[in-house]
Amino acid sequence: MLTDTKIKTNIPFSPPDITDVEINNVVEVLKSGWITTGPKTKEFERKIAEYCNTNKSICLNSATACMEMTLRLLGIGEGDEVITSAYTYTASASVIHHVGAKIVLIDTAKDSYEMDYEKLEEAITERTKAIIPVDLAGIMCDYDKIFEIVNRKKDLFKANSKLQEAIGRVVVIGDGAHSFGASQKGKMSGEVADFTSFSFHAVKNLTTAEGGALTWKSIDGVDDEEIYKRLSTLSVHGQTKDALAKMQIGAWEYDIVEPAYKCNMTDVMAAIGMGQLSRYENLLDHRKAIINRYDELLKDVDGIEILKHYTDESVSSGHLYMIRLIGKDEVFRNNVINKMGEVGIATNVHYKPLPLLTAYKNLGFKIEDYPNAFDMYKNEITLPLNTLINLEDIDYVVNNLKKIIN
Repeated sequence: MLTDTKIKTNIPFSPPDITDVEINNVVEVLKSGWITTGPKTKEFERKIAEYCNTNKSICLNSATACMEMTLRLLGIGEGDEVITSAYTYTASASVIHHVGAKIVLIDTAKDSYEMDYEKLEEAITERTKAIIPVDLAGIMCDYDKIFEIVNRKKDLFKANSKLQEAIGRVVVIGDGAHSFGASQKGKMSGEVADFTSFSFHAVKNLTTAEGGALTWKSIDGVDDEEIYKRLSTLSVHGQTKDALAKMQIGAWEYDIVEPAYKCNMTDVMAAIGMGQLSRYENLLDHRKAIINRYDELLKDVDGIEILKHYTDESVSSGHLYMIRLIGKDEVFRNNVINKMGEVGIATNVHYKPLPLLTAYKNLGFKIEDYPNAFDMYKNEITLPLNTLINLEDIDYVVNNLKKIIN
């Protein structure tokens, strides 16, 4: 292990890994004469569905849009309840508010980033229409347990749309913003939950600058193509034809079937994504090597707890490297972050529990009701993990971290 702790210029937290592959793809699209939703987006959707072992996927302009359009597809709204974790980014909960449903937040289990599944089961009522579990750091939730719970609660479920009726229980909408490429018991993220939303934001493993994709498991009695068409219509103002179809000679006429939303992906974004996807297995391998290096260097360090990414049953996408400084508080943690910054190392915190944020305080949530989530947050630090740094950089990060905390 390196012993040098001299300041390096910069070890960035999560820059995009863009090569000539992505650049050439974008140039090709720019020269094609078609830059909004079109053939490249459709190709990207097919590739994502193939990668996730699903029949279909749809690409939109964010994972947030994917989750919200799913709620709207399901007919979830005023008078309904949707459950998610208190330990997540706002997007997992804000979409519930957007459709007019009630946000129900669940504390994490003790010493865990995942929801307390006993409290989850207790929280399901006749009004509950969906659960949004969060695949934090790229590690998939315990979906077997979640499906056991929603199936045990089937008798309480009251459908208020044809699609809800076809599913016949509380719907599981995976927030897979971090987990594209992860797997659990041999199944890919994207084919496990009823619906799964992925993020391709600039800091994600696979980026389209902004963007996201939605996959879903086929539902008995429901045509996958009909789901796709409905989501597509929702994403382009409720218009019956997308821009590409309208531009065909003589095909200008269209209808607006509802005053819907605008959240489609463009071919420029999809071109970046296609380049990223062609390199994705190598990107995942690089992340795994970095995680393994961190694990090796930190496994015997007193006072540091590391999050396990790889087990016999679960393979992470390796999105975030999260540690906890056991027995420490926010003041100590924040000081460590500042000191790491002084030696050129960018770190982060994932996440502030939602009840700590003004918007959720204003909705009546109190952090005192989520003690386990607060305990996880107060001493959590996320270390640099990206594909533009190397193993030598990890040695530098760990050497400085050990020096600072001691």
